[in-house]
Amino acid sequence: MINAEIIAVGSELLLGQIVNTNARFLSQQLASLGINVFFHTVVGDNHDRLKTAIEIAENRANMIIFTGGLGPTKDDLTKETIARHIGKELIMDQTALESIELYFKRTNRVMTENNRKQALVLEGSHILPNDHGMAPGMVVDSGSHIYVLLPGPPKEMEPMFLQYGCQALSSKNKSKEKIVSRVLRFFGIGEAALETEIIDIIDSQSNPTIAPLAGDGEVTLRLTAKHVDEAVAQTMLDEVEKTINQRVGEFFYGYDNTSLLAELTKSLKERKLTITAAESLTGGLFQQELTSIAGASSVFKGGIVCYSNEVKQHILQVKPEILEKHGAVSEQCAKELAENAARLLESDIGISFTGVAGPDEVEGKPVGTVYIGIAIKGRPTVVEKMILAGTREANRNRSVKFGCYFILQNLKESQNAK
Repeated sequence: MINAEIIAVGSELLLGQIVNTNARFLSQQLASLGINVFFHTVVGDNHDRLKTAIEIAENRANMIIFTGGLGPTKDDLTKETIARHIGKELIMDQTALESIELYFKRTNRVMTENNRKQALVLEGSHILPNDHGMAPGMVVDSGSHIYVLLPGPPKEMEPMFLQYGCQALSSKNKSKEKIVSRVLRFFGIGEAALETEIIDIIDSQSNPTIAPLAGDGEVTLRLTAKHVDEAVAQTMLDEVEKTINQRVGEFFYGYDNTSLLAELTKSLKERKLTITAAESLTGGLFQQELTSIAGASSVFKGGIVCYSNEVKQHILQVKPEILEKHGAVSEQCAKELAENAARLLESDIGISFTGVAGPDEVEGKPVGTVYIGIAIKGRPTVVEKMILAGTREANRNRSVKFGCYFILQNLKESQNAK
């Protein structure tokens, strides 16, 4: 088996100026090739520190993948450091040089001498062409270690790896074992509570493995199986997933990179239902997030941000006596907001958000008090009350997620009742 370490080179990563998305992309791709990734390292543009990172990586991995440091400037020193470390010469790759020269000619720009540096490659390396930039990538096999050098910009690195890197690394991997992963997404249960429910399953698994991951108000489980036959690995994941959902399936809502809003949109499309929103607490956040989902126009009619009581009363027709007797942060107000929004905008579903995001209490209600009204045509209106603990922004974000979750649960119950 090949065990890999990914080293991202660039002081801008350490300064937080950019996010290291390359490591995530490469880990996913390497898993599909059956290559283990056990470590991610980030190191700045410094020869000595990069050399130290290489020496550490060589003690725990037989493949080291570098991203960044292949550019034309003085601080781009990945090639130079590796060449010196493994005793290889840097030579000019004529194909790469011609490509760089053609780029400058085509864009009517003057090519400076340091741009020639990008065409330098490690002697004896397998070249990975750069169809979206200048510096080529390369794969060097020293016998004991494989060194893979890739450009830093994702727009160059990702297509290079997919087009040329995958094939080059597949030929290096003597093991035919595939690594297949699946992410299960849960909402409405905490990480500790979910782990408690399935701790015996986690402890008894070695293949597949189960890794709990906490997100923003959500919990995910990453299931990973290894097998030479990918179909068998998928079956292994199916069996573990079935066992897990027998315990905590009521909180499960989707797979991999989906979201509650994406699943809600999908569910509404399938049922040919429309939705509208009346938002006080969330100030339009639900509508903003919903309309960021492709295809939302087929289910979302529109909505109203009713931050003031005047808008609640005069636009959404909440009765004055409800606001006077119970207040805007109340079950009664949430109910009328949801029902009236659905009626006024002629939607199948109306959802409302009212509450206290913080930092101060409102109408004597503590920070984190939230009421979510859900009016679904043909069903009694439901109002969910919660007391959330978090910052103002966190309370608003979690309210939107809970709103999606409650609608999905209601639609599921309605489907099961038929």
